[in-house]
Amino acid sequence: MSKIELNYQNKYIRLSRNELIAVIRDSMSRSRFKHVLRVEQTALKLADKYNVDLEKVSIAALTHDYAKERPDAEMRDLIISESLELEMLQFGSNIWHGPLGALLMKNEYDLLDEEILEAIKLHTIGGPMMGEVAQIIYIADYIEPKRSHSGVEKARELANKDLIKAISYITNQTLKYLVKKKKKIYPKAIETYNAWVADN
Repeated sequence: MSKIELNYQNKYIRLSRNELIAVIRDSMSRSRFKHVLRVEQTALKLADKYNVDLEKVSIAALTHDYAKERPDAEMRDLIISESLELEMLQFGSNIWHGPLGALLMKNEYDLLDEEILEAIKLHTIGGPMMGEVAQIIYIADYIEPKRSHSGVEKARELANKDLIKAISYITNQTLKYLVKKKKKIYPKAIETYNAWVADN
């Protein structure tokens, strides 16, 4: 499928898409930046298919890993100074970077749209009540073209048929992986499982 290009109407952020891309490129490694661009295109195709606001989805996709490569010490300080959930400190940057990315985009670029901020915040652990923008970023981050983990093809198939079924499958796969590896599971990830997988 061809690449989706769009021009921002500046309803949600004061930057143009090209300006936002420049900010993101400067905030991370080259390999992560390429991942972000792939997530954006994957998310835009889903948004186009399911009739979700393309500009919101683009901004959320481009900024979802904004805090991913910040130093751990800086992120810890932010969690404490901004009175975020201190339980996060037990888990590391895989859990931190979503909520902190949303916070930093809000503080540094006046990004105030709640749907976009929710999508950035929840893209790794999901949430019981994710809106459509958050659903799409959660899925796109998991299925972007360079992902090759177990179950990704099934997730891609489901994403093209039903967002809800895709979220249920991805959440189940993620929890199974964490259990198999005997990793600590962030409580909010269990809330996502209970909402989207259990009894469904």
